[in-house]
Amino acid sequence: MREMAGLDEGAPLFVQVAERLADEIADGTLPEGERVPSTNELAAYYRINPATAAKGIAMLTDDTLLEKRRGIGMFVAAGARTRLLAERRKRFAERYVQPLVAEAGRLGIDADELVTLIRESSHGQGGTRP
Repeated sequence: MREMAGLDEGAPLFVQVAERLADEIADGTLPEGERVPSTNELAAYYRINPATAAKGIAMLTDDTLLEKRRGIGMFVAAGARTRLLAERRKRFAERYVQPLVAEAGRLGIDADELVTLIRESSHGQGGTRP
């Protein structure tokens, strides 16, 4: 499990546990087929109730990102990273790209100009694509 800051007061604890594990799946820290920390390990690490940790794991199981292997624990499911990244890209487009494109349209900025603005903005921001 990646070293992380403690949980915060914002979202419910079980949601935060699920999101942290999902982040590790998304960035490859927890690859497909890898064993996920047990509810007791998560509970001890985050200093939370094991039932809370179990609820976070259940969220990821319901989303088919984790699978239970009887007697040995929970594991990252095959195709989990691909599914997770596809869902996050969709959410990113809905949350950021669609409003950006709509506002650009209101300002009379066409697609080519918008791409140019994005490229210019990414220079100095760690952008890696040309």
